[in-house]
Amino acid sequence: MLRELDLWLRAYYARRLPYPAADDARQEVLLAIHAKRHTFAASKPFGAWITAIARYKWVDRVRDASRYSALALDEDIAIEDHEGAAISAAALDQLLGRLKPAQESVIRLVKLNGLSIARAAGATGQSTALVKINIHRGLKKLSTLVS
Repeated sequence: MLRELDLWLRAYYARRLPYPAADDARQEVLLAIHAKRHTFAASKPFGAWITAIARYKWVDRVRDASRYSALALDEDIAIEDHEGAAISAAALDQLLGRLKPAQESVIRLVKLNGLSIARAAGATGQSTALVKINIHRGLKKLSTLVS
């Protein structure tokens, strides 16, 4: 199970954080899962529990990055620019937060994390038809919020 979680977390953070931060966040999630395993309710979906922990650790990383002032670097040093990605991620997180929780969770699982409709239904406890409806309605509301 840890190997499967590790692979999923690598993919989850690879799209959201630069490599060193992604690796640290992945390790933090694995430790948090171990430390908080007693809080998992067997009657609830395991995937949703893991996704919530991963999302909170990701948000923590983004918040931590915004708290530290940037050091002046020599202009000869080539660095990757993740500012646009971080700003986009924060804006997307804020927009998704304005949706109903059921819509937000399935959009994150299917559209952002790449899960199938069936796996998202299993992770959230919704039927596949309800997952499709929530995705459609959520994307429609996002469209109106953006315009």
